[in-house]
Amino acid sequence: MQLGMIGLGRMGANMVRRLMRGGHACVAHDRDAENTRKLAGEGATGAASLDELVAKLTKPRVAWVMVPAGPPTEQAIADLGNRMEAGDIVIDGGNSYFKDDVRRAKALRAKGIRYVDVGTSGGVFGLDRGYCLMIGGEREAILHLDPVFRTLAPSRGDIPRTPGRERAQGSAEQGYLHCGPAGAGHFVKMVHNGIEYGLMQAFAEGFDILRHASSEKLPEEVRYDLPLAEIAEVWRRGSVLGSWLLDLTATALLEDPTLKDYTGSVDDSGEGRWTVMAAIEEAVPADVISASLFARFRSRQEHTFAEKVLSAMRYKFGGHVERPNGR
Repeated sequence: MQLGMIGLGRMGANMVRRLMRGGHACVAHDRDAENTRKLAGEGATGAASLDELVAKLTKPRVAWVMVPAGPPTEQAIADLGNRMEAGDIVIDGGNSYFKDDVRRAKALRAKGIRYVDVGTSGGVFGLDRGYCLMIGGEREAILHLDPVFRTLAPSRGDIPRTPGRERAQGSAEQGYLHCGPAGAGHFVKMVHNGIEYGLMQAFAEGFDILRHASSEKLPEEVRYDLPLAEIAEVWRRGSVLGSWLLDLTATALLEDPTLKDYTGSVDDSGEGRWTVMAAIEEAVPADVISASLFARFRSRQEHTFAEKVLSAMRYKFGGHVERPNGR
C-alpha cells in the first residue's frame, strides 16, 4: 500500500527503506531537502512540502509522522489535520506523551480523520531487525494499516515460541500489537522505556562495580583487575542476563574497555519521567525506574563509569545525543 513519511532521520528513513523492500509505495518529506532527495534516489517519491506530500497520496491517505516529540510533532500533526480529509489516517510513530494522543485523536475525529499512535522500538538497527510496534487507535484504522505494520515488524524469526503460544491468536508473535484506543500504544511504549531505564542502570552499576574491583581501597588479596569486555562476552553465552542491551554493552567494551570517549552525561527523552508520573497517578511503587531516572539527572552533574556505560548503550542502539567525544 501507499504511505507518506514525514521525518527522514535515523529511524524514519530506515522505515521508508524497509517498507519499500516490502513492496510498499512511499512518499517522503523532510525539512532537510537533502534527506528527501536521498530517499527519492532510492525509490521513494519525494515531496518538497506537506502540501505536495498530501497531494501525491491516494485516498484514503496515510501519513506517518516521525519527527521529535513535542512541538515538532504537534506542528506536523496540526498541519496534516488542516490538509487531510475525512477517512484519511494520521500516524504518530514518535515518543509522544499518551495524553497528547487522546487530545489529538479527539480533535482529528471531529474532522473525520483517524489518528493512530505507534510506539516504535528498534533504533538504528530496525532496517534489518524490524521494529517492535505498540499501537493505539480505532480498530478499523488498525486493520487498514495491517500490511504496513506487518512489513515493519520483525516477524517470528528464529525466536523460540512461548510454550502454549501455538494456541493463541493475534499479531504479538509477529512483533506488533494493537494495545487499545488512542494513547494506548504510546502508554505501553512509555512503560517499555521506563523498564529500559532500569535495566540499563543495573548493567551500568554492575560494570562499575566490576571496574572498581581493583581499587587500592580494597585489601590486596581481594583486588581483581577484571577484563570487562570478556565478562560481557561470557555473560552473552547462556546467562540469564542475555539481552540486546548486553550485546551492545559487550560491543562498546570490546572497542574500548575504559569508554574514555563517552561523556557520561546521560539524557532522558521523556518516557522515564512519564512512567514515574503514571506510577504516581496509579499509586504503584516503581522504585527501580524512579531511581534510574534520578541517576540520569545526577549524571549531568558528576560522571562515573556507570554513566559512561549508559551513554555507550544509548549511542549503540539509538545514536542518542551523548555521543563519543569528537564524533
